[in-house]
Amino acid sequence: MIRFTAVIFALVLMVVVSAANTKIKFATLAPEGSTWMNIMDEFSNAVKDATAGDVEFRIYPGGVAGDELNVLRKIRVGQLHSGGFTGVGLGEILPEVRILDSPFLFRSKEEIDHISGQLFDYFAEKFEDKGFILLGWAEVGFVYTFTDKAINDISDMKGVKMWMWEGDPVAEATFKSFGISPIPLSISDVLTSLQTKLIDGIYVSPLACVALQWHTKVNYMLDLPLANSNGAILLDKRQYNKLSPEHQTMLRELSLQYLSKLTRMSREDNEKSLKLIRETGIKFTEIADKKQIDAFYVSGRQARRSLVGKLYDEQLLNRVENSLENFRQNKAAGGQ
Repeated sequence: MIRFTAVIFALVLMVVVSAANTKIKFATLAPEGSTWMNIMDEFSNAVKDATAGDVEFRIYPGGVAGDELNVLRKIRVGQLHSGGFTGVGLGEILPEVRILDSPFLFRSKEEIDHISGQLFDYFAEKFEDKGFILLGWAEVGFVYTFTDKAINDISDMKGVKMWMWEGDPVAEATFKSFGISPIPLSISDVLTSLQTKLIDGIYVSPLACVALQWHTKVNYMLDLPLANSNGAILLDKRQYNKLSPEHQTMLRELSLQYLSKLTRMSREDNEKSLKLIRETGIKFTEIADKKQIDAFYVSGRQARRSLVGKLYDEQLLNRVENSLENFRQNKAAGGQ
């Protein structure tokens, strides 16, 4: 009887310990030593300290768990619980979130903060309906066009053999609005394709351009942001539901705090990378003619409209565009 009681007590203790110590397996493409990983490590340690070790992250960096689609598959079968995703991965779960990556939508960091803050609760609810908790935005940054030959006006875009991230409907719509048939490739094939001249145009954030060494194979950068590359950290709702209400609240508060820090530091890293790119000899092409700049904006608007009914509805697009227009008018009038 004593032995039986001891066994029962041990089993109960195992269940209690298992429930109290929840491990969140998190995967990211970001390599060790990057700002992304440094902030994730800080966030992980803060969560562990705040929960007295009851909630811990186990981080798989550098793509060891696969690309974003592989990570999503592993989350769905329970092998992983969380991941850092760009717009492409986010769009596999919730296509309408890709509106935040649409071309020539944002013209400043303030506009990005305005819209992403305004739509956070909206998208958090949508992601939860899909089985994921949106822990926070983690933007990649403004994306620029890099080419072999200078882009002095919108007509020059038609001569570019432009790369497109394979399977990305936003990129496809963007370049088709320029009259380009982009060449779909995986990210791992881009550097080789630049070397062999299969492509001579890319779009990427400055930080990623340097990290991937793509800047060594191009000559010009169009100094007009093509888009802002959005990103976020998602957590499987099933794993989230294993946490106590107190730990859920703590996790959400800490994630917003550290991901806000990550966005600030990512922007700083992109500015440093822009400086480095300029120092390597890449020429920055600025379009001074307002009519030419407006032509790019018109092209972007056409691309956004072409995605209505495919990724998002017209109501959401109108909401975003109208909010941005009001924001710009208030800023021009000296408002906040």
